[in-house]
Amino acid sequence: MKLPYKNIYDILKLNRYITITVTVTALLSSTFAVVMVFNMYQKAMNSAFAVNTDGSVIPLKLVSHKENLEVEAMAHLSLFHNYFYGIDGSNYESNLEKALWLDNSSVDNVYRQKKAEGVYNRILQYSLVQRVVNVESQLDLNIEPYRFKTVTTFEIKRGAVMDHYELISTGALITIDRSYPKNTHGLLITDYFENSLKKVVIKE
Repeated sequence: MKLPYKNIYDILKLNRYITITVTVTALLSSTFAVVMVFNMYQKAMNSAFAVNTDGSVIPLKLVSHKENLEVEAMAHLSLFHNYFYGIDGSNYESNLEKALWLDNSSVDNVYRQKKAEGVYNRILQYSLVQRVVNVESQLDLNIEPYRFKTVTTFEIKRGAVMDHYELISTGALITIDRSYPKNTHGLLITDYFENSLKKVVIKE
């Protein structure tokens, strides 16, 4: 004689399959949601700053700061050397003030030594124009502080006389909070040292 209802074991078996199916579907949905949220987070993290081709910083563009660290470091070093060594009687005070926002006391010590030696007085006295011609830096970005070596070529003009010099300097870069517009790259020069300075002949 057949019972008017299904065997209790068949019903339990069916319920088990339904439970497993719902659980697996929920896990897959949750995994997919986590992956999507992680991808959105990564994209959001890359939306803090942008670096133009000239090294200047523009906030709120979709660019990874880490990927642009070398560009920003090079731009920071170029900016500092142009400010610190590209001076004349009309701009040396403002340029030196801008340069000192990009570094720590190690550069301030170099500035004070130059001032004591009468470098800036001679610029005023003889109307010298010191112009940076080229800045080339080598960087080690493997570990912070990031060590650098920079070769700066600059010219000093006094009337019709033009002399060229090559300066080799070394130091390190550390990351700090960005300050607009005083230190837009969020980097600070430390352990700065002028290794050598020599007069060079520029072949035309």
